[in-house]
Amino acid sequence: MISVVIPAFNEEESIGIAIAAIRRLPGYGDGWETLVVDDGSTDRTSAAASEHGARVVRHPHNLGYGRALKTGIDAASHDTIVIIDADGTYAPDDIPGLVETYARGFDMVVGVRSGKDLREPLLKAVLRGVLTLLVEFTAGRRVPDVNSGLRVFSRKAIQPYFGQLCDTFSFTTSLTLAYMMTARFVSFVPIRYGRRLGRSKVRLLRDALRTLQYVVQAVLYYNPIKLFLLTSLSAAAVTLVLAGIALTVSSTTTLLVIALGSFVSMLLFGLGLVADLLRQIMKK
Repeated sequence: MISVVIPAFNEEESIGIAIAAIRRLPGYGDGWETLVVDDGSTDRTSAAASEHGARVVRHPHNLGYGRALKTGIDAASHDTIVIIDADGTYAPDDIPGLVETYARGFDMVVGVRSGKDLREPLLKAVLRGVLTLLVEFTAGRRVPDVNSGLRVFSRKAIQPYFGQLCDTFSFTTSLTLAYMMTARFVSFVPIRYGRRLGRSKVRLLRDALRTLQYVVQAVLYYNPIKLFLLTSLSAAAVTLVLAGIALTVSSTTTLLVIALGSFVSMLLFGLGLVADLLRQIMKK
């Protein structure tokens, strides 16, 4: 009993190919459904999806990748949810392997992308690296692919998290963090990644800043002391550097820099303790 949810925005060129590949999977039939969420497309995305046998839910206008997934998850007929993009970058043939791993008792199984088509421009690679380091620091474990769009999870389990999950491109990143920060079992399975069909909807700088925003919000919500500890240590490091520079001026200046930097560092750490206490109170 599996619902495959596909968010789509102006994917007329590729949606039929994706649906056909899913419907050819071994075992596809009774107990499976393919649900396309047309996120306000201005082309024939909805019509093409219906023609290829998918159930279609349509947004009157574009609301974002994450909101489309939430709509699809809510509308799904079955509890086991598979999400996959409509642009051809993910191979539906990888779905059975992820579902098999999920059946071993994991709360979520994430496809880890690989292949020559995963090569990214330098700026995007740097931004992804920074994001991964921040997520791994927050989660306290290695995260091979923080925002893969092919994954399996339970409908009932994810719905209570909707309020903390992003409505736009960062949905998958915020989902990964939310599950890890609440001690759910998450597995990462290697998958193939291909060349997309059609034009990418990703806006690099805008989406990177939004993702960073939601990562920071997730840290504040689930484990705020980590964020304040990081800023406190950063303030202490800056203080040491400035104190070293101040030594060339005068000892009095050095003492003032050390005193001020130590105060800021301790203040940030204290705020972290208060934030963590508030989180525990709210949790109870």
